[in-house]
Amino acid sequence: MFGIVRPCSHRLGEGLKTQWMAHLCGLCLALRGDHGQFARVVTNYDGLLISVLTEAQAERATGWRRTAGPCPLRGMRTASVAQGEGARLAAAVSLVLASAKVSDHVADGDGLLARRPVALAARRVAASWGRAGARTGSDVGFDTAVLVDAVDRQPGIEALAGPGTSLLTVTEPTETATAAAFAHTAVLAGRPGNAAPLAEAGRLFGRLAHLLDAVEDRETDAVSGAWNPLTATGTPLTEARRLADDALHGIRLALREAEFTDSRLAHVLLAHELGRSVDRAFGTSGCGHPADGSHGSGDLHSVPGTPGVPGSLGSAVLLGPESVFGPPPQHGGNPYVGGGNPFGGPSVQPPNPGGRGFWAGCAAAVGLCCTCKVCCADEFEGPWSRKKREGCLNDCDCDCGCCEACQCCECCECCSCCDCGL
Repeated sequence: MFGIVRPCSHRLGEGLKTQWMAHLCGLCLALRGDHGQFARVVTNYDGLLISVLTEAQAERATGWRRTAGPCPLRGMRTASVAQGEGARLAAAVSLVLASAKVSDHVADGDGLLARRPVALAARRVAASWGRAGARTGSDVGFDTAVLVDAVDRQPGIEALAGPGTSLLTVTEPTETATAAAFAHTAVLAGRPGNAAPLAEAGRLFGRLAHLLDAVEDRETDAVSGAWNPLTATGTPLTEARRLADDALHGIRLALREAEFTDSRLAHVLLAHELGRSVDRAFGTSGCGHPADGSHGSGDLHSVPGTPGVPGSLGSAVLLGPESVFGPPPQHGGNPYVGGGNPFGGPSVQPPNPGGRGFWAGCAAAVGLCCTCKVCCADEFEGPWSRKKREGCLNDCDCDCGCCEACQCCECCECCSCCDCGL
C-alpha cells in the first residue's frame, strides 16, 4: 500500500481533518503499543484507510476513541485518537508489507544494505516485523498469509512480463492483498454483507496504487534502470490513465453497495481525494476521457504536477518508508512530458540531490520526528530521498479560496459536488 491518498487539510475542513488525524495517530500508537517505538516508522497514509473503513461501518458506541498523551508530532499536544481492532488491523498490514519491503531491498543490495553486517541486521528487523504483523493479524482474525503470498508472487510475475503483457497481470498481487485487507474491515465492524463490495473496492484501490506508483516513478526508473511495469509491458500513458479512471469509477460504485454508519470521511478520502491523486500523478486537471465520455486518448489538460517519488517497483505491492513523510511540494511542469511520452515535449525534472541509505535515512527520520519538522515545517528534506517535502499539516494543493465548496461532505450523507452517487 502506498501513500497516494494525501488529503489537503483545507478541503477536509476542521471536523474531518480531526478525524483523519485521529486515525493516523491511532495507527502510529497501535504500532507502538503492540510492537515498540521503532515499529512506528512503518506508519503510512494509506494504511489508515483500513481504520477509517472499520469505524465507518461500525455501530456508534464508546471505545472507538481514547485521549493520547502529548506527542512531538502534534506539537506536544494531547489528542483524541482511534483505537480498537481497525487500528490494529491497519498496523498488522503495515508491518507485514514493511517487512517484505525491507527484505526486497536486502535482496537487491540497495545502498548500505549491500554490506553484509547491515543486511544481516535488516533481515532480523524484517523477520521481526513479519512475525509481529502475523501475531496482530491473528489477534483480529486476519490471516496475513495472503499478503505474504502476494509479495512472494510479485517478482515472478514481473520476471515473466514483457511487451504485450497485460498491465493487470502485473497489478494482480497488489489487488489481491488490498482486497483481503478491505474485506476484513466488514468482519471487524460486524457487517459481513459489506465484505464483497469492500473486497471489490480494495481490489481496485490496489490496482490504482500500483498504477500511480508506476506512473510517478516512470522517468526515475528509466534513469536508474529499475523495472517499471509501464515500460516493461509497453503500456502507453493513455492506457494507464484509462485503467486508473475505470478503477476510480469502480471504487465509487463498490462503495455505493456497502452500508455505512457514518461514511463522510471514507467518502471524502476514497471518492474525492483518490480522484485528486490520479490527477496529481498524471499532472492533469481532469479525467483522461474525451469530452464525449468515451475511453481513449483524449487530451490531458496539463496543470502544475508533482515529480515522481523514487521507489522500488521490484515489489510494487509494498509500502515505501517515506509514505508517512508526505508528498513533495508542487513544482511547475508536467512530469509526463518527454522521455518517450506520446504527448511529446521536453522533460522538466528537478535535480536529484542523491538519496541516503536505509539506516542513514532512519536516523534522519528520527531527527525529523523529534524536532516536529515532519508535521509542522513548511518544508524539510526527505530522510531517504533528500527531496524537498512539505510538512503534513502544511500540505496544500488546492485553491484555498474555493475550499468552502468542498464542505458539503461534512454535513450531509449525499454529496452534490461530485457524480459518485455516495
